[in-house]
Amino acid sequence: MQNFPHHYQVTASGGVEGNIAVTSAGLPNLQTDSPPEFDGPPGFWSPETLLTAAVANCFILTFRAVARASKLEWNQIECKAFGILDRIERVTRFTEMQITVKLHLPAGSDVERANRIIEKSEQACLITNSLNAKIVLEAEVVSA
Repeated sequence: MQNFPHHYQVTASGGVEGNIAVTSAGLPNLQTDSPPEFDGPPGFWSPETLLTAAVANCFILTFRAVARASKLEWNQIECKAFGILDRIERVTRFTEMQITVKLHLPAGSDVERANRIIEKSEQACLITNSLNAKIVLEAEVVSA
């Protein structure tokens, strides 16, 4: 891993109407728009869906690192993030991120230990640590 601080650069460009092109060196370009909830067209990633996706994606990447360091054997993980956007005191912002995790373990695994690693992963996730929203974690651990 590189020393901190890390730097990330993204460019977004668009006209008076239509999609926004989001680019970053070495990555595929994205076409984004307002979500349907803000009268945007369906079928495009929006800032709201991208942020919610970042929560789910970061959780899994963090879990991988924590599980590896803890030498936890596991088979599969699914993480669903549900972002709640609300208007509080005339400010529109995410007020809550609900994270639902389903972890599959090999037969005979320590389910309690896996749950502790899931909780540690949520606490270490850099995206949720960067948000002002309430974070709610629900986990299901399944041992084959």
